[in-house]
Order: sequence, then C-alpha cells, then structure tokens
Amino acid sequence: MQSPEISKSQQTVLGQRVLVATSAMLAFISFWRVAAIVLNDMGSSAFYAGAIAEHFVGKTAPWFVLAIMLLAGAVATVYIESCGMFVRGGVYRVVKEAMGSTLAKFSVSALMFDYILTGPISGVSAGLYLVGLLNELFHYVHSNVVIPMNGGAAVFAIVVTLYFWWENTKGIPESSEKALRIMYVTTAMVVMMVVWCCYTLWVKGAHLPPLPHLRNIAYLTGEHGGALGWLRHTSLPYTVGFIGVLIGLGHSVLAMSGEETMAQVYREIEHPKLPNLKKSALVIFLYSLIFTAGVAFFAVMIVPDSVRASFQDNPIGGLAMYLTGPVSLRLAFRGFVVIVGVLMLAGAVNTAIVGSNGVLNRVSEDGILPQWFRKPHPRFGTTYRILDLVVGLQILTIVLSRGNIFLLGEAYAFGVMWSFSMKGLAVLVLRYTEPGKREFRVPLNFHIGRIEIPLGLALITLTLTALCVINLFTKEVATISGLAFTLIFFTVFEISEAVTRKHSGQHSELDQFNVEPGDELTPESLGVRPGNVLVMVRNYNTLYNLNSTLDQVDTHKQDVITLHLRFLNRSDAGEYELEPEQFFSSEEQTLFTRALALAEKKGKSIHLAVAAATEKWDAILRAAQSLQSSVVVLGVSPNHPVAEEARVAGLAWEHLSDPKPELTLIIYSPTGQEQVFYLGPHAPHLTPKEVDLLHSIWLELSNSVAPEELHHHDVVHFALQELRNDMSDSQRSRVVDKLQQHLQEIKDRRASRN
Repeated sequence: MQSPEISKSQQTVLGQRVLVATSAMLAFISFWRVAAIVLNDMGSSAFYAGAIAEHFVGKTAPWFVLAIMLLAGAVATVYIESCGMFVRGGVYRVVKEAMGSTLAKFSVSALMFDYILTGPISGVSAGLYLVGLLNELFHYVHSNVVIPMNGGAAVFAIVVTLYFWWENTKGIPESSEKALRIMYVTTAMVVMMVVWCCYTLWVKGAHLPPLPHLRNIAYLTGEHGGALGWLRHTSLPYTVGFIGVLIGLGHSVLAMSGEETMAQVYREIEHPKLPNLKKSALVIFLYSLIFTAGVAFFAVMIVPDSVRASFQDNPIGGLAMYLTGPVSLRLAFRGFVVIVGVLMLAGAVNTAIVGSNGVLNRVSEDGILPQWFRKPHPRFGTTYRILDLVVGLQILTIVLSRGNIFLLGEAYAFGVMWSFSMKGLAVLVLRYTEPGKREFRVPLNFHIGRIEIPLGLALITLTLTALCVINLFTKEVATISGLAFTLIFFTVFEISEAVTRKHSGQHSELDQFNVEPGDELTPESLGVRPGNVLVMVRNYNTLYNLNSTLDQVDTHKQDVITLHLRFLNRSDAGEYELEPEQFFSSEEQTLFTRALALAEKKGKSIHLAVAAATEKWDAILRAAQSLQSSVVVLGVSPNHPVAEEARVAGLAWEHLSDPKPELTLIIYSPTGQEQVFYLGPHAPHLTPKEVDLLHSIWLELSNSVAPEELHHHDVVHFALQELRNDMSDSQRSRVVDKLQQHLQEIKDRRASRN
C-alpha cells in the first residue's frame, strides 16, 4: 500500500535544496593535450602572421616576429601566475575585483572585438591557402580557370563559419583528442618543412633577413596611413629607433594570438595542475617559436623577393613551391600544408565562436546582459541567441573586409593587445590587493622594506601597454573600428545592466532554491539511498524522460535524482573557479521549477543537483558511480541516434575506475517509448523466441550426449566458446559478415512491422 501523496509544502521543502558540484564531474587531461589545444589556436597564426608583418614593415619582419614569440613566453608566465591565484569568478568578475566595474566592462568589450575578428581572419586565411592551391593546380594542368583570391577566401570563410555555427547550435562539444590528432599531423608537416627548408638553404646558400635598424625597416605607405597611420605626419618613425621597433612589434603581435587559450583550459588539466601548466607552457613556447618564427625566417630567406609578395596571403604555400626538389613533390607538400592549415584555421574559427558564446554567457550570468540572451534552444538546449549574434557579426565582418587578410589583421591587433594588456594590469593590481602566497610568481621580484616590487610583471605589462598605445596611432582601421566596437558594446553593457537590475524581480513566479556547494556528488551529500535512479535533464522544454521515470518509480522505495550538467567551454575563464551561484542561473531555476511542478503533480519527491562537466558521458557515468545509482535515464539526443548514444556510453563505462558499477541505461522518446541498455557484464535479456530456440537446441543435444547430463547454460557456454574460437582464427571475417547479415534481417523485420 502506497503512502499518501506529498503535499505542496512538503514538496517545496524537499525540492528547495540544490547541490552544486563545481568540479567533481570534470574530465581532466594531460599537459600534452593542453599544449595541443592551445597550439591548435596559437599555432594557426603561423599561417599568416609573418606575411602580414612583412607586408607592413618589410624584410625585417622575421626579427619582430621572433621578438613577439619571446614576449609570448613572458606573457605565458603572467597566465601561469593568474591561473595559480584561483580568483573566484569569470573574466568580468576578476577584472572588476582588480580595477572596478567600468574597466571590467571595457575589458570584456575589447575581448569580444578580439573574438569577433578571430573567426574571420582564420577563416579567410584558410580560404586563401585553399584558393591558392586550386589556382596553382589549374595552372599546373594548363587551365585558364582562376578563382579570385579574396572573393573565394571570403566565401569559404562564410561557409566554415556557418558550419561551426550549426555545430555549436546543436551543442557538439570540443574534444582534446581531436586537437591532439590535428597536432600530430601538424607536427609531421612542421618537421618536414624545417628539414626541407634547411636542406634548401644548404644547397642554395642562406642570408639572414636584415636586422631591424631604422634604415632597414620599409614602412608600407598608402591607404589608411599604411604602416604608420597617424604617425606618417611626423618624423618619429624615421628618427627614433625605439618608436620604429615598437611599430614593427605592433604589426607582428598577431603571432601571439591564441595565448589566452592556455588559461581557458586550466580547469581541465590533471593533477598536479600548476606544474602541468608549466610543462604545457614550455611545450607551447618552443613549438610556436620554431613554427611561427621559423616560417617567417624561411619565407624571407628562401622565396625570392620578386615573387614573395604574391604569396603574402599564403606564405607557407609559397615557401613549399620554392623548396629544392621536383615540382610534383613540392606541389604534393603544398597540398599537405593546405590540409593542415585548413584544419588548424577552421578550428580557430570554432574556438572564436565558442569563446564568444562563453564570454557573453558569463556576462549574462553576472547580470550585465538580460537573461533573454541565454534562453535555451527548444530542441538542442544551447544558447542559440548568443550564437546567432556572434556569427552574424563575424559574417558581417567577412563581407565588409571582402576577404582582405591585411585589413582583418590590422583590425585584429586591437582586441588582442588590449586583452593581454588588461590581463597583465589585473594581475599586477592583484599583487597588491591580494598579496597572499602564490604557487607561482612572474620572475624578477625584490622587496624594498615590506613593499614588493614585481619588476618582471611590471615590465611585461608596460611592454604590452606600450604596444597598445603605438597601435592606437599606427593602425587607423584597428583604432577606429576597435574603439567604435568597444564603445558600442560598453554602452550596451551599461544600458542592459541598468535594465536587468530594474527588472531583477521579474522571475518571482519561479521557485526559490537554496544553492549548496559540494566537492562531490555522493548519496550522503544529496541525502539519497544507494540504488537510486539518476535522471539527466538539460532543457526545461524536454522533461518527458523525468515524467516517464516518475510514472514508473515508487519514490518511497527508490530515490530519484534530477541532475543537470553545466558544460564548461574552454572559454569559460578556465583559470578561475566559478561561484556555485554561477552554475545556477535563471535557466537552471526555470528547469528545476518545472521539474518540481512535475513531481508535485505526481505526488512524488525528487532530489536536485547541478554539476560542472566537460565530457558528457564521462560526467554522467562518473556521477552515477559516485551516487551509487542503479539506473540512468536520458531523453533522446538531438544530435545522435539512440544506438550510437548507447555505444558511446558503453565505451565510456569501460574507462571508469574500478569497481565499475552495473548500470541500466534507459533512453525515453517524447512519445514515452523506452529503449533499455545494460552497461557492463550482465545477463542478457532473452526474448521468448530466443528462449524457445535455446530449448529446442538443448532437446536435440540432450539425446545426442546421453547419458551425460546437459543443462541449458551448458549449451550457451559451448556456443559462446565456439564463437570465440571462430573469431580468433581465419573464420573471423565470415563470422562478422554473418553477424551483420543477422542484424540487417532483424532491422528489416522491425521496419516491415512498422
């Protein structure tokens, strides 16, 4: 006999508590994978940074690129110190804590300008490499077809941007494994390039690029002030060596774009975190130094001056064509370069979209943008309105630039440098506002009395600020567009913050929850019994799996846990711990309000939890393992077939630590139809037809082996052993073919019945 239904007041008390595990369900990765992720972003600049620098300051550009890569190593130490501080909050909160709300909103505005331009410049660069190769192939086969470089690159960039917009709208997660594979291929290309370039220089002879003296710097003149901008009206660039060096460095800063990705993946690094981050930083520094600076030097030393300008939009492609060797071999290597370049640069387009989405989500959570922006997609549950806004701005940028890589590069430098400068300044300020012990400090520190003088950190910040200032005067396009964009975003943030605060009580119809932080999800922390049912919820419009579960489960005998995973992108201020309240926004509030209403309607209790995650199935199964659940319930995925979801779940189960739990996976469709899968070793669920088949075989064999006693399990064991033997010898392919045929017959029978 069942107990009477739970009253509304009882249900509210039970449902008001939400446990938030901010890190327990994260999947952690090695420092090699961290380095691969960062280099997928930072390494992509090698495909265009050196050529853009040479376009503006001439053949001395490689020295400036080399200096920027050394500066990037110094900036990495700033990020290491910042990561080790564990300041709580997102980017906005950290800068706000260090320098106040106004500068915080300004820094986020500048950062958004950086992200909006990252996608277009990477997409256009990939398009230029691809179009350049196609034109080269057309010329090689004596065809008159010529694809317009800028126009073709712009079209390709738009297509790639739309592709990743749709992938992010569907919620396809980032993968460190994918980044690592790309870096395997890239490393093979880099090794081949370095060895082949060295051989070419040994055969043809070599001369280093001219040193960066004022007499050797060839400033670009022309539209928008060329390389000098508003300084073209003065004699400073021609008479003051320090100014000339700053101008050269300012036009080379693209080489260090992507450095901030190192901080974004800090949360994912396995223990010990900071030592592993240092290892990653060293790998990143050496790799980018060899790759990015090496490309800049080799291009100037190998490609003749008379033709190098024609390859400034795809310098590595041009470099490949002037190596020593047969034309067919060089053309093949150029094709390899293009494949690697498209992979890396397209990945940078995705990173820009993910980063923008993450930053605006954090700003929205901090009350700067209305919650309207974070309304989940009805089908996929993603913040599609933010994605639409970001991708719309990126496509507009591509169209306005008409695929001009130099125009994009000039504008891009604004966001990159101000982002770095604000970062350095924030860490410098926090040295004094939060002077506690740190696991790591930027080197070169000394004391005057009790006052610490962070000389190294101050010099890095001063250098970054000086480059920001020189770029303001020498990059007209960047200054005008960057300031306009930043001021527009800053104004929008100011107005929307005031409106959001004014209407902060508009969600009063939602239930109020007590958000409790917890390091781990355990039965004790949630107050549930082992053997519970874990129901995954992601979208308040698709709670049909919870509805079906509550119809089936007696909550007096078996507890029901409603768990929402907050997936963290690598852009979510990875070096900072987020407050529990940041994991419980109005989206989660609406989700759990509707979940409680559903449970109340059925007179059953549920337990609520939120957990941070980076990998879906890893997080789900580790949560089930920690909570000692016996059943995991999901709704159908909008991205993958049910069979594929079950297969991936099975693979993830194999990677769980011992002892692995026996779990039943139930996937419900919106119509209430369920599909059941068993994870781990388990007795198979036999249909009546299969039981009859087993029994008939047993009857036949019983007579044949009499008077020996034969049981049904003996038949099963014998059949399985014979199948194992067949799979281990030459019969394996025949067994697999027959199995596939059997599965197809089952599928056909099901289709005919439907």
